Amino acid sequence: MNSTGLAAVPAPSKSATKLPLPLTVATPYSAFTAANHGLRGADILGMEQLTPAQISCVLECASALKASMSDPQQKNLLAGCSMAMLFEKPSLRTRVTFELGMIQLGGSAINLEGKLGVRESVKDIACNLDRWVDVIMARTFDHATILELAEYVSVPVINGLSDIEHPCQALADLLTIQEHKGHLDHLNIAYVGDPNNVSASLMLGAAKMGADFVMACPPAFHPNDELLCAAAQAGRTSGAKLRILHDPIEAVSFADVVYTDTWVSMGQESQTEWRKQAFNAYQVNSTILSHAKPDAIVMHCLPAHRGAEITDEVIDGRQSVVLDQAENRLHAQKAILTLILGQ
Repeated sequence: MNSTGLAAVPAPSKSATKLPLPLTVATPYSAFTAANHGLRGADILGMEQLTPAQISCVLECASALKASMSDPQQKNLLAGCSMAMLFEKPSLRTRVTFELGMIQLGGSAINLEGKLGVRESVKDIACNLDRWVDVIMARTFDHATILELAEYVSVPVINGLSDIEHPCQALADLLTIQEHKGHLDHLNIAYVGDPNNVSASLMLGAAKMGADFVMACPPAFHPNDELLCAAAQAGRTSGAKLRILHDPIEAVSFADVVYTDTWVSMGQESQTEWRKQAFNAYQVNSTILSHAKPDAIVMHCLPAHRGAEITDEVIDGRQSVVLDQAENRLHAQKAILTLILGQ
């Protein structure tokens, strides 16, 4: 009993509540949803929680969905499903690809903007949405907000970005690398710049899939210790090598993939000038790129600050696959939704 004399209502158990809706038609995607390695009904909170088999399943499903965009059966995969999209931060790719992906799969999406926990508590928001929708996607400042949402709902929660991880971006990135290189294992992925949420998820994904990962960042900056340890452990299992360096030229030497991201993430605007000075030597330009393999691809998750972390010459150059990454956000989101909601 609580102070009001009413019995407290416990948070619902995800294993004992509303199950995802079944697929309504026999489709070639049923192979993925039938053997989806525990993804059905699961939260997608970060790459840290995903197994290599689950990552492979998402990538294979995304490729199948992408290859059959014109298949009318896709519109029946999630017919009747609904998704709430919670945005504390502005969004282009996450907003469009999740909403469009849900529509293309036959479902619907509702967009909600604003800081969670201000007008009403995160718990109350979660418990209300749990009664209405089949899945929640949230793009937040604090990772703790994602975890709190997941704690109080029975439906799956997808991390659309937090200060700790950006798993949806990493899955689209791995799909893009696999398309251009034919495989992931034994590739050399070099990330140059700020050790942020995007780099953390990419590092974890690379390590789990057997790709070597090297990060170049200033000495004053360092990846999240917990996720770095998780990536190192994954690398010991997969055979992937993990290095943190301070010399960007050494980092990109013999790289198959050269990746960068903004030096100033949302919420860090007050640090703009300090960060520009700190990362000045880490710009991905033609000089840096010349030290990578001749067929190396260049990646950036966008939005890009042209002339800061990357030059026009490189982001618009022949080695850039930046727009392929952006396109693949759609297919990766559709695969996630299909696997966690379908049967």
